[in-house]
Amino acid sequence: MARVLLLLPTRTYRAHDFMEAARRLGVEVVVGSERRQVFAPLFPGGHLRLDFLRPRQAVRSIATFARSYPLDAIVAVDDEGTLLAAAAAKALGLPHNPVAAVAATRNKHCLRRKVAAAGLLSPQFERLSVEDDPARAAARMPFPCVLKPLHLAASRGVMRADDAEQFVVAFERLVTLLRTPNVVQRGGRLARHILVEAFIPGAEVALEGLLVDGELIVLAVFDKPDPLDGPFFEETLYVTPSRLPADVQADLAAQTAKAVAAIGLREGPVHAEWRVNGHGAWLIEIAARSIGGLCSRALRFGAGVSLEDLILMHASGAAVETCERERAAAGVMMLPIPRRGVLRAVNGQEAARRVPGIVGLAITIALGQEVVPLPEGVQYLGFLFARGDTPKGVEFALRRAHQCLSFAIECHRAE
Repeated sequence: MARVLLLLPTRTYRAHDFMEAARRLGVEVVVGSERRQVFAPLFPGGHLRLDFLRPRQAVRSIATFARSYPLDAIVAVDDEGTLLAAAAAKALGLPHNPVAAVAATRNKHCLRRKVAAAGLLSPQFERLSVEDDPARAAARMPFPCVLKPLHLAASRGVMRADDAEQFVVAFERLVTLLRTPNVVQRGGRLARHILVEAFIPGAEVALEGLLVDGELIVLAVFDKPDPLDGPFFEETLYVTPSRLPADVQADLAAQTAKAVAAIGLREGPVHAEWRVNGHGAWLIEIAARSIGGLCSRALRFGAGVSLEDLILMHASGAAVETCERERAAAGVMMLPIPRRGVLRAVNGQEAARRVPGIVGLAITIALGQEVVPLPEGVQYLGFLFARGDTPKGVEFALRRAHQCLSFAIECHRAE
């Protein structure tokens, strides 16, 4: 029986689905997280308290544990654990991505440089310091442009500026976010810089893949039907299979393979975000982990195999019988936060569940909790899931179910 260390940050959405996959596969799980989490059944002694912000110390803890309880694989479920997974797997001699390659995916400026050097389509870009004068910087920027933090994920802190005045406002807003204690703690030196790049128009898609000894297996291509043109870039709908022409999807696969080779990734899941226009495919982001949130629940392979099943089978060395996605169309809607405040009620849930094609609804923020929209926020209100005969039908079901929901959010008095 394989024994896998799962790196599960306490705030991850992914714990339940990975633990269920491990139970189905008979994999012994050791949970690595910042605080003890309660999962049963666990491998005896199967919890490691790890500080993801101190990777050297965490690697030593993992190595000490592995001397008594050998590990077959280390799997990071979210961005926070990818660097630690690579470093610890290297120390134990397990299959892994090179640490430098994973580090490049966690630094948008480094990633952009590697992509441009590899000859892939790349916008004009520049790295700025949070100490720079935004008015002076704006004088040399292409407009429209996009300002990004170097290390944050899920579109957090990403803003569009169409002119110098908007640039200064967005720059100062992003600096405020980058100087918050939690962001500084998690970002370190990366929180001292901002990436600015020319805005890329076009349709945005996501490619989900699995790397096996450097070879890319494309698992799914998701369309994002809602325009992502700014001023913020909150993702909502993911629908698969993609409605892009077959030759465009083939080019996406080829370009993703070039990108991972240029970065140096070799093993495990990969999630890539692309913009597609008349010039071709432009890489926006790429991560050495699978799709975030609960979005993986929209994917099934073969006879009901989950994405987490595939990832654990590959990591533990088990034979992966099929990576072919089910025939049905599927999709997920990440429920956006309309305004800042305290969530008091979620109305219309039963009506949303009754919409034909809807197969699931998960509200992931507890009542009474403060909610913060993008660009400062980091969470969604929840997730809607749909299946159907066509991508168009799935998209329609998700939009109709979303219309059934209403969110009672008590705004702060100052607002």
